[in-house]
Amino acid sequence: MGKILSAYLFPHPPIIVEEIGRGQEKRANKTLEGSKGLAKDIKERRPSTIIIITPHGPLFRDAISISTQEYLKGDFRNFGVANLKLQFENNLELVNNILKRSGIEDIPVAKIDEDLAKDFNIDLELDHGALVPLYFVDKEYKDFKLIHITYGLLSPKELYRFGQLIQNLVLESEEEVAFIASGDLSHKLSNEGPYSYSPYGEKFDKELVELLRKGDFKSIVSFDLSLSEKAGECGLRSLMILSGFLDGFKIEPEILSYEGPFGVGYCNAKFSVLGKENESKIFEDLIQMERQRITKTRKEEDEYVRLARASLEHYVRHKERMEIPDDLSQELLNTRQGAFVTIKKDGILRGCIGTIEPTQKNLAMEIIENAISAGLRDPRFDPVEEEELSQLVYSVDVLMEPEPISSLEELDVGKYGVIVSKGFRKGLLLPNLEGIDTPQEQVRIALNKAGIPEFEDFKLERFEVIRHF
Repeated sequence: MGKILSAYLFPHPPIIVEEIGRGQEKRANKTLEGSKGLAKDIKERRPSTIIIITPHGPLFRDAISISTQEYLKGDFRNFGVANLKLQFENNLELVNNILKRSGIEDIPVAKIDEDLAKDFNIDLELDHGALVPLYFVDKEYKDFKLIHITYGLLSPKELYRFGQLIQNLVLESEEEVAFIASGDLSHKLSNEGPYSYSPYGEKFDKELVELLRKGDFKSIVSFDLSLSEKAGECGLRSLMILSGFLDGFKIEPEILSYEGPFGVGYCNAKFSVLGKENESKIFEDLIQMERQRITKTRKEEDEYVRLARASLEHYVRHKERMEIPDDLSQELLNTRQGAFVTIKKDGILRGCIGTIEPTQKNLAMEIIENAISAGLRDPRFDPVEEEELSQLVYSVDVLMEPEPISSLEELDVGKYGVIVSKGFRKGLLLPNLEGIDTPQEQVRIALNKAGIPEFEDFKLERFEVIRHF
């Protein structure tokens, strides 16, 4: 019978690798010492297999990915040290069991092999999210096989279920396993970081570190995703899988370090496994919490949102457009405006389609048509299925008349959306979106959507919206 030994949160700034930092690693000395401490703890426990979850391997919106090469290897050439290499034997027996069980339990997991790498231009080398923690482990302990997993942009419930699945397979095996969740916290603690400063960064880090300190995994899996987006982090989903992996165990949590040099939050945390407790009800609690949230949201919908939801539900169930209801307000029936319909599931975008200018006889029809398009025709997502309808949350943005502007200084990401255009190419981004804090980010994303290079001349417009929830 297998055994779960421990789990860890490792940050992954390459600068703390001595050969890369060349003295600069001392600016993150707490993180450096914390990583050494976690590696020493792993040495003392002597796992036969280490499972690492990283944000920076092959990342898919709709699937977790798992590496299936016989040997997992990588180097730090992207950080100027090509001769610093690591290699580990893959635990293919456990990997194949994870793939098989995931298929049975309908958790989407992509098998990362040479064929998929060719088709999607995927790098099979270990990413820095895995290499940095393993650099410290390798200095202390080498007698283990590795499993390399990249989380997908799935719902928290699915990530948690995947962690539970791994736990069950480990306990059915003969392996003694340590689990590493690789991830940094907010990247927006200061303007020194990779993104512009946001006050949400410190708020996110403070709340999450406190949850880690208490070992409150239920709150980690149900964490406010809008706050995590605003904070610009990459560790929360790794921790959601870790939470499922430790489900039902008595845990002794310990924070070894936290600091925020370079504008990025780094936390080293250890979770010692003390034994099995009674069966956890966290997953059932998560489902109940989601139902309560949806019920509350439904009660608070205004007529714009109710119309969008009714439109998609009617079309999915009956394969035809609904008639315009008789009891709508005059504003919906007698005005013509562009509108965007946004759909989310489990706090994650499920579809968003809209019109900059009116295309229908009134605003009601605009919303009816765009709700159908958002649910069924957004090319980024599969069409909404009938069984999903009860889990969806809607918002409607009614667009005001765009006005031309001459510089980014006339933009405010909280107040104005932006339209960029060059000839027939046009890109739009709504205002007040999670994770977008500066006009520079807003315009860059809009340009990318339009396929307009940043160095080209382009027309810039701003607009306001009335957002309905």
